[in-house]
Amino acid sequence: QMQLVESGGGLVQAGGSLRLSCAARRAILSTFTSSNMAWYRQAPGKQRELVASSTRDGSTNYADFVKGRFTISRDNNKKTTYLQMNSLEPEDTAVYYCNAEYAGRPFWGQGTQVTVSS
Repeated sequence: QMQLVESGGGLVQAGGSLRLSCAARRAILSTFTSSNMAWYRQAPGKQRELVASSTRDGSTNYADFVKGRFTISRDNNKKTTYLQMNSLEPEDTAVYYCNAEYAGRPFWGQGTQVTVSS
């Protein structure tokens, strides 16, 4: 029902910045605005972990390891969710996934690779 497409990943040096985008291309506007959005990441050999979330009413939450460095935001008119990543560290290297929760059902994007070199 809802297609999530991530973009913006790449290779950066430690201390650099990236902005990830997640477009909900097949969702009607009311569906997107009623959805809770989140970013997850998964490094090789590790479990997928929550990075940041943004509820439909605008509340945000961040994992301790990114708090103060990452910012999640959303543009409802564009049906797009963003993750601004500053002061990147090699430990941030992972595949980053966009997630949407609508009517109690999760939707996942295909993931985008973020690699931070030292």
